[in-house]
Amino acid sequence: MKDRKLLNIELGRLSAEAYRTERPSSGVVLVLDNIRSAHNVGSAFRTSDAFGVDKVYLGGICPVPPSPELRKVALGAEEVVPFEHVADVVALVHRLKAEGYTVIAVEQTVHSVKLDAFQKEIAGQAGNDDIVIRSEASVSPRYALVFGNEVAGVQQEVVDACDFSLEIPQQGTKHSLNVSVSVGVVLWAISARG
Repeated sequence: MKDRKLLNIELGRLSAEAYRTERPSSGVVLVLDNIRSAHNVGSAFRTSDAFGVDKVYLGGICPVPPSPELRKVALGAEEVVPFEHVADVVALVHRLKAEGYTVIAVEQTVHSVKLDAFQKEIAGQAGNDDIVIRSEASVSPRYALVFGNEVAGVQQEVVDACDFSLEIPQQGTKHSLNVSVSVGVVLWAISARG
């Protein structure tokens, strides 16, 4: 055997109770803005569990646990990762900013920051010419990442309320990724900050 796969019991995973009570805060929360697919929401929960997200906010029209479709993809992560449903995502953005989060819309905008440049900056590897965060955005080690609807993306009024927008660089013709894929890409980049 060239390389043996590890068994689940060998992975050293936290129990659900330990995740909720003993795991140190990651400083990262997810905001799902009107994501309508239970599968996408379930995937966001599962990915949030993998990267130790502190909380998932389900904004506006969003499937909320318990949901059989959501659970099918989340595989129980919705029972581990704390969540809260909020009707008004703009009000939530203001609340999170007041709590000390840098609130980031993951969206393609005129002034969006490329994810790779942001990753270098938060890892402390950016040079003077690489600084991407505008001075008016107070960057803290706590991030609220806002992901938008499968068709329309993050609502414009939510983008306007955020500190800045973050864009995943892409080379293809579609100019978009499934929201659950975007969650995974951005959470990986943020978790690699140091």
